[in-house]
Amino acid sequence: MELDRVSTRAWVLHPDIKSDPDRREAQPALDEAVGLAVALPDLEVIGSEVVPLPKAHAGLLFGSGKIEELRLRFSENEIELVLIDGPVTPVQQRNLERKWKVKILDRTGLILEIFSDRARTREGVLQVEMAALSYQRTRLVRAWTHLERQRGGLGFVGGPGETQIEADRRAIDTQIVRLKRQLDKVVKTRSLHRAARAKVPYPIVALVGYTNAGKSTLFNHLTGASVMAKDMLFATLDPTMRRVVLSNGLEVILSDTVGFISDLPTELVAAFRATLEEVLGADLIVHVRDIAHPGSEEQARDVLSILSTLGVSSERPLLEVWNKIDQFDGDERDALRARAARDEKIFAVSALTGEGISDLLDEIADQLQNARTETVLHLNFEDGRRRAWLFEQDVVQEESQTENGFEIRVLWSDVQKARYDAL
Repeated sequence: MELDRVSTRAWVLHPDIKSDPDRREAQPALDEAVGLAVALPDLEVIGSEVVPLPKAHAGLLFGSGKIEELRLRFSENEIELVLIDGPVTPVQQRNLERKWKVKILDRTGLILEIFSDRARTREGVLQVEMAALSYQRTRLVRAWTHLERQRGGLGFVGGPGETQIEADRRAIDTQIVRLKRQLDKVVKTRSLHRAARAKVPYPIVALVGYTNAGKSTLFNHLTGASVMAKDMLFATLDPTMRRVVLSNGLEVILSDTVGFISDLPTELVAAFRATLEEVLGADLIVHVRDIAHPGSEEQARDVLSILSTLGVSSERPLLEVWNKIDQFDGDERDALRARAARDEKIFAVSALTGEGISDLLDEIADQLQNARTETVLHLNFEDGRRRAWLFEQDVVQEESQTENGFEIRVLWSDVQKARYDAL
């Protein structure tokens, strides 16, 4: 007999700190934070609000009057967890928990919770655990020792058990070392799979975009797959790849990736770099945008910034997809499509209804066909491994034997050339 799961009553706060020159627009930021909270199972969001602040208070984040006002609100609504959309120092967390008698989770902690809940592959699970331990380690300084009661926990970050609360740096470091060893083994296996994929003679198209932009819905539409696609932040965590035949007969591998988000925890940027390797090796990147979102421009900047951080060159071929045009009325939709049509690299589509998809696929086919260049290679007889690789990649157009080896005319992409050079 399965017991009913009890929901945790939560309240979401977005501190709008006026002195922060990089602060985001308050209401869309709060909406996103609520979306993050809703993405966690067993969380019931009772209320949410923007809290305007001239500046952050060092020890308590908020002023004393606002703290008392919020305390009464949380008490009246029987709130158990307060999610603060922004960074909260260990000292601020300790003091606020004492004042409000609730558990506090900041933006980083919340995102880690979601990743912990969603990771499915062995590598994903290990990476989340590593990131969460790194996060916990930074919060040991004058943080855990004050607790007079045991902290409850949602999942991994909330506390897998009371022993984790008492863990000191040495215990966490030991766990991190253990996880690194396990991760190294998993990564070796993954690299073998990646090497096997490199032999597949298909270009790779990577879908990237802000979380909940509709990448998985587009992926499903293009491939006929059934990847989890919900109106929910971080619905996809582990990368999925499928083969697609384009209109010109060209076969490609389409990769659906984890959604990006502003202020992504640094621990997770490092931890999920391996998950995004398909993007680094892609022949073409398709940036999917939720064009109906009020912060679409800001989200697009965040995505491009993270791509740059990951080492993706601005020279890499990239198409921009304005998704969710089905959410606009006729005239507005026509205007949007007209705007997109001014740039040959932008496509206004609806991954839900299929509108505009055929034009996008035609452009992907053209891009990948045109992205290939012809080169003549001279190989010695002992270069059998390289010659075999070229035939495996199906890039050989013509071959003739010479006195010292082979003259081979190939038609390949820049990514294939880079892989060849690395052999």
